[in-house]
Amino acid sequence: MPSSNAPVTHLLIINDREPLAWVLENQRMAFPSGRTRQSLTLGKGDEVLLYTTRGCFGNPTRDLGRIIGLATLISEVSTLAEPVVIRDRRYTEGCQMRIHDMTPFREGVVLRDLVKDLQVFPDPASWSVRMRRASLRLPEPDTALVKRELQPLLKPYGAVVDDYALQRR
Repeated sequence: MPSSNAPVTHLLIINDREPLAWVLENQRMAFPSGRTRQSLTLGKGDEVLLYTTRGCFGNPTRDLGRIIGLATLISEVSTLAEPVVIRDRRYTEGCQMRIHDMTPFREGVVLRDLVKDLQVFPDPASWSVRMRRASLRLPEPDTALVKRELQPLLKPYGAVVDDYALQRR
């Protein structure tokens, strides 16, 4: 079990293309005010896996929930001097990250295919309930499994990020 100061891995759950575009363009993550307690579980140096939900791109019958990127938090989560507003939602807490690698658009690890093998989902039948949050801390064995599946799909951030930006039009 890692000590409280050891970096850990989190799944950052993004459910809409506009917030995704903001995250990718700014290499920052922002959290709504009601998620403050949860967001404080993330720490500088922690690793994050970017996950887009089935509905992120507006077509949940076509798209699948995918892990699409790998990043490291380079700041602590703190109250933002100026809240980020996307549509009518205010994000009051945030942190900076360095996105290292991403998968090409509409590629990535389909999370539902791994659910039965992940400890973070003790009841695979109700796994989606655990995804109704901004982030989810992954146990080390889950991190190893996901990264093993993700690694062959990754490209440098700069090589694929523009493909995601085009999708917000």
